[in-house]
Amino acid sequence: MARYPYAEQMPYYEPFDPDYSTSVMRKVLGPIVERYFRPRLLGARRLPPRGPFILAPNHSGNSFPYDGMVLDGLLWQRAGLAPEAKLRSVFEKELAVTWWMRPFGIDNFWRRGGGVDLTFDNFDRLLARGERIIYYPEGVPGIGKGFFHRYELQRFSTSFVLLAARHRAPVLPVAIVNAEWSIPFCFTWKPLDRLVQKLLHVPFLPLPAAPLGILFPWMWYLTMPARMIFVVGEPIDMAALLAEAGVTDLDDPDRTLLRQVADRVRDRCQADLDRAVARHGRSPFEARSLRRKLWEGRRRLLSLLPVGWPLTFVRHERDRRRPPARSRLHAFLRDLDLAAFYLPLGWPLLTLARRLRRPPYGFRGLTPKERNEIEGNFVWHLKDRPLPPRGPAPGTIGAPPGQ
Repeated sequence: MARYPYAEQMPYYEPFDPDYSTSVMRKVLGPIVERYFRPRLLGARRLPPRGPFILAPNHSGNSFPYDGMVLDGLLWQRAGLAPEAKLRSVFEKELAVTWWMRPFGIDNFWRRGGGVDLTFDNFDRLLARGERIIYYPEGVPGIGKGFFHRYELQRFSTSFVLLAARHRAPVLPVAIVNAEWSIPFCFTWKPLDRLVQKLLHVPFLPLPAAPLGILFPWMWYLTMPARMIFVVGEPIDMAALLAEAGVTDLDDPDRTLLRQVADRVRDRCQADLDRAVARHGRSPFEARSLRRKLWEGRRRLLSLLPVGWPLTFVRHERDRRRPPARSRLHAFLRDLDLAAFYLPLGWPLLTLARRLRRPPYGFRGLTPKERNEIEGNFVWHLKDRPLPPRGPAPGTIGAPPGQ
């Protein structure tokens, strides 16, 4: 009998939009990944052809989660952008319920790209479905640790260790190298982080980048052109590690032993990361490669650089739902509100424009409930809004044949 039998009358909820995600990869994010971040994926042959399994990368301090976006997109590109081959990223709820934590305020961006809110129950249900999951075991402390603590893995959650063992899901560590250099001039202060998390629903406040981002909205999403290297490690059998540590009851485990195993896994991943950094971290920007790639894409250079990303992403979102502009002047005027990304203290203007414009570009005339649904401004619990039954078996996401 299924672990989570759904009532037949229960409505399904599937926000993943393959058409939108494919368009983003081909027209917007894909060119940025190729020419700005220029990533490499090593060890992809270790990825199982089907789930359940968990990819467990390290996070990069202080930056918007571009490391996760690049890894997710890179894996999907290798699978030919087939919808059934898309991995599920689990993310902290702040990314969904806070509009400036969605890239450029795009409605429900993370879920439309295949993401699912991170709760213990959601994680459990995803593995029970046989999903392939990208999960960052450091959580928010990993991305908020600051440049001075780069490549220092933070404490791992015990929950994913337990769930991986329950579902016999292998855990594949992923060492992300060079992404720590995305914002290499920032630090964080924990008391201030706790305050802004409570007041603004922002998990951390990198200094001095955050004040610049508050002053000029486009700089909130600023990142340097670090060449990201992703190294997939050998799979870890969590059930075997727990059994070796004496954990026999996976429904009510000894929490002390569980913590010890999580710490062992963290130490192993730290050793893998240290080796990867020693091998691939000597030149985090690779300036010669960057110059060559940007020169090749010089005809659309603005869209490849962070200063142009607000225009590129938001216009792409809008153009999918509106007819072509009648003239250059019309194209400029209908997106005039986007100029607020580049004005001092432009955040109130962006918020006001969203309130005054009619759907699909704003919320004028909508009830608060309708607006929250469109924005994705809620915590998604799979027990209340289950995913539809799985379709055909997913395709292989490793290297193409012959590579």
